[in-house]
Amino acid sequence: MTHTINSPVAEAGTSAVIDYAAENQALRARMAYMLEQAERNHEIMMRHQAFDLEIVAATSFPELIGSIFRSLPIISELDGVTLSLVDEDADIRTVMERLGVDFSTFPGLLFVTSVDQLGLDLGARTAAAQPPRPVLGMFDATRHAAQFPQPAHRLQSVAVVPLLRNKRIIGSLNLGSIDPTRFTPSLGTDFVEHMASIIAICLENVISNEMLKYIGLTDSLTGVYNRRYIDRRLLEEISRARRQNYDISFMYIDIDHFKRVNDTLGHQGGDEVLREVAGRIKGELRLSDALARFGGEEFVVLLIDADLDSAAFVAERIRAGIAASMIGLPHGLQVSITGSIGVAALSGAGDGTAEATALELVAHADEALYQAKSAGRNRVVRYQAQ
Repeated sequence: MTHTINSPVAEAGTSAVIDYAAENQALRARMAYMLEQAERNHEIMMRHQAFDLEIVAATSFPELIGSIFRSLPIISELDGVTLSLVDEDADIRTVMERLGVDFSTFPGLLFVTSVDQLGLDLGARTAAAQPPRPVLGMFDATRHAAQFPQPAHRLQSVAVVPLLRNKRIIGSLNLGSIDPTRFTPSLGTDFVEHMASIIAICLENVISNEMLKYIGLTDSLTGVYNRRYIDRRLLEEISRARRQNYDISFMYIDIDHFKRVNDTLGHQGGDEVLREVAGRIKGELRLSDALARFGGEEFVVLLIDADLDSAAFVAERIRAGIAASMIGLPHGLQVSITGSIGVAALSGAGDGTAEATALELVAHADEALYQAKSAGRNRVVRYQAQ
């Protein structure tokens, strides 16, 4: 009969082997997790580097804003992204609209008139004060309504990150997530601050370039477009009208007897008249139309999707608006002004090259203007082909 004797030493050795195996398995699992996290972090870093390059390469305001709203939610796995820009006198919005930016395509782009509306902790507003830090925490529908006016998802946590340029607050980048733990007050903010700094630099550069572009396309006296802009816009609209099969019309407007105004009131008085007339013309136009000063006392108007009858109707309103009331000048002076207008239209955007067609359309409107002035001024004449 054989007896089995369990040795304490043997049992201890077996236990040790079991413990080592479990520990080894735990270490392997831990290393696999760390490797997975490292790969994930590397992927996130690469995506953000690609995003940085994308926005740095943006050459226009719509391109930059479009990249931010298109790419950032994907690469950062966010459920809400908006951008608030400080625009105290609506200069940015006005210039971008005049350059053709369609803000309806960027519902996440918000404008505020003061940094106090950004939802940041501004602290003591002194010259020596530290710049504001990102504000992270739970989403509150009332408190964050300005940053997320129409959230597409039920946000749970948000980060409001200041956009800073040379310690000046130009806006905020607003990030939202349905994960309540995504943005907490204890979370490190170095990464989002770095991202916001890149966006702030790109925004400032693009806005500055767009402002310079606008200045180059605008008449400094009246604030309307100049000839350079209308020449370029006319070519674009002719090509677009041919693709989409609609009419465009062109007006040539001349202030009657403007030389007498300058001779009587001086150039300062003449400048006031030009500014007032430009405002009266613009008041009769749609946002899609374009008004430009061609030089001297001549203005032109480009009407989009308008045939000759429609253009003549608008031209008559403009003529009546110019003549409707006296124009007030400094020192209590007033002057009565009238205008002559020639109108021409392009049905189906014509044939031939866009350049030749544009020259022909302008020439036809100019010829109609000449007829209006020859017929006694203060009237609208349509161009009629002989």
